[in-house]
Amino acid sequence: MRLDDYNPGDDIRDLGRGGGGGFGGGGIGGLLFSLLPMLLGRKLGCGTIVILGVLALVFFGGGGGLMQLGGSGTSNPMADSQRASSGVACDTAEERFACNVFGSTHQVWGQLISNYQKPTLNFYTEQNSSGCGAAQAAMGPFYCPADQGIYLDTSFFRELETRFAAAGDAAQAYVVAHEVGHHIQTISGISNKVRQAQARASEAEGNQLQVRMELQADCYAGVWAALARNRAGQSVLEPGDMEEAMRAANAIGDDTLMKAAGRRPVPESFTHGTSEQRMRWLRRGMDSGDPRQCDAFAANSL
Repeated sequence: MRLDDYNPGDDIRDLGRGGGGGFGGGGIGGLLFSLLPMLLGRKLGCGTIVILGVLALVFFGGGGGLMQLGGSGTSNPMADSQRASSGVACDTAEERFACNVFGSTHQVWGQLISNYQKPTLNFYTEQNSSGCGAAQAAMGPFYCPADQGIYLDTSFFRELETRFAAAGDAAQAYVVAHEVGHHIQTISGISNKVRQAQARASEAEGNQLQVRMELQADCYAGVWAALARNRAGQSVLEPGDMEEAMRAANAIGDDTLMKAAGRRPVPESFTHGTSEQRMRWLRRGMDSGDPRQCDAFAANSL
């Protein structure tokens, strides 16, 4: 991708490794209690796409379970330790790329939304805390409406490549742009309306609303990709980038994750959409470049 360097300001922080509070008591019970708020939509993020996979592996995968799916260590533990204690944002190649994508989203959404309010980008290592509770690498990237922050342990980028066969900078950019899409939903009032509707809905109906939230965020990510330009006026997309992003969207569909974990897909339990749906809505944003085409709530068919 052809992205300009973004100078981090007070909208980007490196939290390092801190007291994320674990999973509230440890073991499977603690894991479930920690993940339930996310399944109910209190934490909205592309990273929550892995939750079904995490739960399936914990119950059915055996062996390494959670740590296999959400492992956050690098091949150089000393480098992790140094980064965690530095507190300097955008000081690794992975963070620098995420920062550049993040800055590019400001340019696009700042032109589309008057008085655009930026989210914050919070890097952390392994575990820390957010306005929505614990931040854990196993959760993957997520957006917290309470503090309008995106939380990212960049080890997830390696998971994309090694676990989901979705390598490439465009796949990583899709993750960041999707989380910014959740921020657009928050500042536009969509998130609040959905949470209110979920409080009155059955579990299956609430899950369906969450699917529409995630597909809209996918579409918003596509809008960013379609409209983003660098200082030279070039599209940030290079040949092959669209295919990389589509591979990522395909790899993290609910049905694909459940099949990979050896489980039969149950549509009523989906919270992010099928692989086909995720690719369709990402492409919809890319093809149109128009956020008005991303109204997944008005669509009769997803």
